[in-house]
Amino acid sequence: MEMTTAFTLNVRLDNVAVVTIDAPDEKMNTLKAEFGGQVRAILKQVRENKTLRGLVFISAKPDNFIAGADINMIARASSAQEAEALARQGQQIMAEIHALPIPVIAAIHGACLGGGLELALACHGRICTDDAKTVLGLPEVQLGLLPGSGGTQRLPRLVGVSTALEMILTGKQLRPRQALKVGLVDEVVPHAILLEAAVALALKDKPVDRRLPVRERVLAGPLGRTVLFKMVANKTEQKTQGNYPAAKRILEVILTGLTQGSSSGYAAEAKAFGELAMTPQSQALRSLFFASTEVKKDPGSEAEPAPLDAIGVLGGGLMGGGIAFVSASKGKLPVRIKDINPKGINHALQYSWQLLDKKVKRRHIKASERDRELALISGTTDYSGFRHRDVVIEAVFEDLALKQQMVAEVEAHCAPHTIFASNTSSLPIGDIAAQAARPEQVIGLHFFSPVEKMPLVEVIPHASTSPQTVATIVKLAKMQGKTPVVVADKAGFYVNRILAPYINEAMRLLTEGEKVDHIDNALVKFGFPVGPIQLLDEVGIDTGTKIIPVLESAYGERFSAPANIVSAILNDDRKGRKNGRGFYLYDPKGRKSKKQVDPAIYGLIQPTGEGKLSATQCAERCVMMMLNEAARCFDERVIKNARDGDIGAVFGIGFPPFLGGPFRYMDSIGAGEVVAILQRLAVQYGPRFTPCDTLLQMADQGLRFWPAKETDPVN
Repeated sequence: MEMTTAFTLNVRLDNVAVVTIDAPDEKMNTLKAEFGGQVRAILKQVRENKTLRGLVFISAKPDNFIAGADINMIARASSAQEAEALARQGQQIMAEIHALPIPVIAAIHGACLGGGLELALACHGRICTDDAKTVLGLPEVQLGLLPGSGGTQRLPRLVGVSTALEMILTGKQLRPRQALKVGLVDEVVPHAILLEAAVALALKDKPVDRRLPVRERVLAGPLGRTVLFKMVANKTEQKTQGNYPAAKRILEVILTGLTQGSSSGYAAEAKAFGELAMTPQSQALRSLFFASTEVKKDPGSEAEPAPLDAIGVLGGGLMGGGIAFVSASKGKLPVRIKDINPKGINHALQYSWQLLDKKVKRRHIKASERDRELALISGTTDYSGFRHRDVVIEAVFEDLALKQQMVAEVEAHCAPHTIFASNTSSLPIGDIAAQAARPEQVIGLHFFSPVEKMPLVEVIPHASTSPQTVATIVKLAKMQGKTPVVVADKAGFYVNRILAPYINEAMRLLTEGEKVDHIDNALVKFGFPVGPIQLLDEVGIDTGTKIIPVLESAYGERFSAPANIVSAILNDDRKGRKNGRGFYLYDPKGRKSKKQVDPAIYGLIQPTGEGKLSATQCAERCVMMMLNEAARCFDERVIKNARDGDIGAVFGIGFPPFLGGPFRYMDSIGAGEVVAILQRLAVQYGPRFTPCDTLLQMADQGLRFWPAKETDPVN
């Protein structure tokens, strides 16, 4: 049986060949190994047809050019040599495209990423649409890899070395106008005329290589290069803490190409690609990618979700404003905010205005789009306009009686089908629904702060929540651009429950005399984006510690915070960044300001020891408390599986992505080793480190959290 091809060649009357890319039965075009032969066959036809004047690559998909290479292809490689051969094959095909004697133009609409951009770079010219869906970038670093089909060599020559380094090291994606400005594309046109404009470009002579700006030419020279690479290497080391080997290899490979010429550069690129594909970091990051893709496809329940046409939000504070914003800007849903005070409504509207206006200033959206999205948000001090809301999300104070009152009011003022979703971080959903007339339509939807940035939401059904309510809320979360994880209605749910012992342990280290910045730096070195104490400052010490008594009363002593430290800090009016003073002091100049540890904090804590632990010892204590609690959550079915637990920890609290999440990390070191470390710590510091029964059992039987095939290390 002949395989349907993803590449179709049509020759127009003006002798321009148009190659249409359309991967069969796929939503996205991704480059697969089997496409190599198809492309080669087309290139052979092009070379043989002497009447052709130009060639255009264009996609038949409505919203993507080529979204990258198929990651499964890399997963199937069982050695560095096999992965290197994949890169060499990609390089070879790109070289054949580039060597064609006629002008070759990439006509780009939608996502043009990874291998897709590498194909476009191999063409002689590029033209893209001015559509919001169009983005260009090389995101391979996010999977612990580097571009393997010539991207590390072609991009610096096209846009200059400093722009290329920024794009490849961060995975930054450029919008059409940004791509035009740096010289990545030659023209930006409306979608309707993309093909015609590309054909017109193909009928011209081959585009002459763009002359780079003086700054980029200086930086590519021997002296500028040395300075630039040294500076970027230091900055990268600071950012990655040496936890991401891909960053270092990217610098080496680009430098090889600049100093030793292209052919050495291509050979170094393929070799580095093969070796990086086998690193545990890349395997963990790829597993995370697959897991998040699966979670995004998971409907949450078997039932069909109800239609979503309009939503309501109760409370115009920081959370309410953020929820309204993502519902309108991402979900394109009309949102009605209710607050007892007009000030609250104004605050929420202003919040959305600022976020949208920032996008206009950065040219991400047009002023007309900002106004259109803003027009979706309205406010009221009573329930007018709530009659037909499909979902009402509550974001009021953490007070059970108040939330129960909200349920009663929504049931009285809204439609019989309206779902009540509570953004609580600590109160049981079953208690909130206890007096409801329609408990099956009450559910938890826990956002993380700041709402517009944090990708995760926890969806929390209680015992009586209907499957349709679950499916509808999961659908809403996805419309808001979030990754939803369904968790059980137990104290702290999942994310806060594993976070609390981690932060508590950091507090204990403080009481033992360890310094604030020493503890934070230790966990940043381990791989967290910020340390536990800074995290507490960021979310607000008052908000962040609210959960501790709830957890303590549910699970006992292991959740108790060290003696009075929290109350001493709160009594001193320290809330963290939001009021400019917490464990750190913040300059009033705003987010960008430098923070420094407030020395007065040690007087409030009154440490009892000298603090003699190394960074590794500090990190070990905090992380092991988190891992032990995560294993308990797995056992109690707070999360459905290890996949959801890993996604929840990475997306909710920044657990180091290169370790793949707490469960993948425990699998990689083995349950026996986790138990041994916990037992050692329990002897040293007390019974809170006692390994839970699940871990003991797993260590005894040699079990793992993930099915074996998912985490098998590649030798």
